Amino acid sequence: MQNLGQPVIVDARPGAGANLGAEIAAKAAADGYTLYQPTISQALNASLYRNLAYNLMRDFIPITQIATDPAVVVVHPSLPVKSINELIKLAKASPGNINYASAGTGTFTFLAGELFKAQAGVNLVHVPYRGGGPALNAVIAGEVSVYFAPVAASLPQIRQGRLRALAVGTIARVPLVPDLPTVAEAGLPGYESGNWYGLAAPAKTPKKTVATIYGAAAAALNNAALRQRINNLGYVVVGSTPEEFAFFMKSQVEKLAKVVRELHLTAEAN
Repeated sequence: MQNLGQPVIVDARPGAGANLGAEIAAKAAADGYTLYQPTISQALNASLYRNLAYNLMRDFIPITQIATDPAVVVVHPSLPVKSINELIKLAKASPGNINYASAGTGTFTFLAGELFKAQAGVNLVHVPYRGGGPALNAVIAGEVSVYFAPVAASLPQIRQGRLRALAVGTIARVPLVPDLPTVAEAGLPGYESGNWYGLAAPAKTPKKTVATIYGAAAAALNNAALRQRINNLGYVVVGSTPEEFAFFMKSQVEKLAKVVRELHLTAEAN
């Protein structure tokens, strides 16, 4: 990180519904040299999984919400649908015969799919993969038909015609794909899905260290060139304060616990 004069090594740890990396980060030394990027998955998993080896609100100190990542409903071009209404009609006509990929149980792609099923009243078969990359590749290859994908990861495939985009899961349309309607506009009022990314430190990290990291992150996110680059990739920069992010994470945990109860969601083995 240039603002801190330190190199940054990204240690991606997929698996276990995004819980593996969180557990490792929660147990890391609280010295400011190991940080964690929580997402909506950890807020969902707080109630989806029993006996987690970490607690999102207890074991981490929120630093900032970095950005949001809108969801987009994509299908393999062989699926004979070009709109959300057509997808719903086809799914109702052949219950249990259309499957959807996810990056794993507990990820936002899983949540987006389950919300769609519940609100549309359709039966789509969940096929979990070990991460977003394998899930995206499976839809491109035609192994599965539907994916509630991150815009940032799927946009190049959409532009190349390897995936057909039906709608975005945000409340408002996404600037990078302005011609795509929202799912709500396209026939499923009230539907909303997407991911968010934050920055957190292990609990007991000194307040002075957290403040230093927040200052560097805030300066980076306020850099116009970097913000534009992030936006061009399909993300929406947020850059909240530690207090704002703490409130947001707590509200997400509470909101998603209600979703888990109402939809009777359970964790599956990946």
